Amino acid sequence: MIIYFSGTGNSRRVAEILSQELGENALNVTKLIKGKGEELNSNSPFIFVAPTYAWRLPKVFSKWLEKCTFTGSCKAYFVLTCGDSMGNAQKYNKKLCKKLSLEYLGTAEIVMPENYIALFSAPKKEEIPRIISFGEKKTLKAIEKIKSGELLQDKKIKLVDRLCSGIVNFLFYTFTVSARKFKATEKCISCGKCANLCPLDNIKLIDGKLRWGKTCTHCMACISYCPTLAIEYGRKTKNKDRYYFDNQK
Repeated sequence: MIIYFSGTGNSRRVAEILSQELGENALNVTKLIKGKGEELNSNSPFIFVAPTYAWRLPKVFSKWLEKCTFTGSCKAYFVLTCGDSMGNAQKYNKKLCKKLSLEYLGTAEIVMPENYIALFSAPKKEEIPRIISFGEKKTLKAIEKIKSGELLQDKKIKLVDRLCSGIVNFLFYTFTVSARKFKATEKCISCGKCANLCPLDNIKLIDGKLRWGKTCTHCMACISYCPTLAIEYGRKTKNKDRYYFDNQK
C-alpha cells in the first residue's frame, strides 16, 4: 500500500508512478491528517510518500501515522521528495518505524522542483521539465529495488545533513511555521480554492475575505494554486514564481 501526503503535487506524482508500476493502491491522506488515525492493511510493504519539510518528514504526516494501526505487512519503505536534499531524514524515518512496529527498508530521495517559496525560489519554467524527468527516473530506479524486495540504500550523511534535519528543523518549526505572514491582496476573487485545498482546514472565507488560523503547516498549497496570484507570504514571495505539479486539483 502506498500512503502519501502532498501539498503542491510533487509527492502525488511520485505516488502515482509507484501505484502504476507496482500495481498498488495509493491512499491520499492529505485531507485525513487533521483527524484520527486509520487502520491500514497491506499484504506488501507499506510505502510512505511525502515531501520533506526542513529536511524531514512533515510533522503533520508523521504524527498522523503514529495514530494509525498497521496490519498485514510489517515492513516499510519511504520515498521523499525534496527541492535539493532530504538531509538526514532517514535517521528519523527509522525512529518512526520503531514507533509503528514496522521494519525499516530504506528511504529514496527524489529531487523535484522547489516549491517552498517562503524561503527559496521555484525553478525557472524552462528548468521544470528537466527536474521532473530526473525525479521520475530516480523514482523508477527505486521501484526496481522495491519490486525485488531489496533495501533502499541510505545516503551517506554529512555534517550539514545532520544539522539541517536536527537543529535547523527544530528552529524551522519553532520560528518559521506560522500563518501570520500569509495575506490576500486585492487580486483575491474569493473563489475559495485555497480554503478547499488546505489540508488542515486552516483557511476560512468569511464575508468574502480570507482568514488564516493557527494550524498552518507551510505546505504552500494556498499560495501556489491561487489562480490570481493573490496570496503573499509577507515580502518574501513578492515577484516570485509559484510552482505546483499540474492542474488536477
